[in-house]
Amino acid sequence: MKVIAGNARGRSLKAPRGLRTRPTSARARESIFSRLAVRIDIEGLRVLDIFAGSGSLGIESLSRGASRATFIDSSREAVASIRANLETLGLGDRARIVNAEVRRALADLGRAGESFDLIFIDAPFKDDISAAVLSLIATHGLAELGAVVVVEQSKRAPVLPDAPAPLELINLATLGDHRISLFRRSNDAPNPQ
Repeated sequence: MKVIAGNARGRSLKAPRGLRTRPTSARARESIFSRLAVRIDIEGLRVLDIFAGSGSLGIESLSRGASRATFIDSSREAVASIRANLETLGLGDRARIVNAEVRRALADLGRAGESFDLIFIDAPFKDDISAAVLSLIATHGLAELGAVVVVEQSKRAPVLPDAPAPLELINLATLGDHRISLFRRSNDAPNPQ
């Protein structure tokens, strides 16, 4: 697994051992970042990578110029991989790793008044709680005005219901076994906080 573009292009990433983590494939990452490129400029963005695993989506964002990335994962093995990848690539000073259960981590970020410009949700395919996490992002006001939220799911997972306000679906695509949904925090919807 390698970084696709930016200043860390071509550099290898380590993934946690075992079957509990499913790293986003290069093909899926390329598709996600191509879809993002026509909608936002990643330069200077604050990124939240939920169910981060190896950290590939947040690290790809940092490589492409994002200013900061916060990585959330409950697995210690995943956190160790993220930390090692950030150190190897010299990106640790622009990152924060939260080793906690996702619901608690999102509530803590909301209480701290954090908000993000780009959010990735890549829940385990086996236990897909993407809809609940999308709801928590809206409830805790974690999406900045104009923010894009990317949800990666198995194509066999139920299609996400209508997005909770202030988020709205702007793109939906299937790529191999993956369904990629893009949501945007609309500019006319108030932040719930």
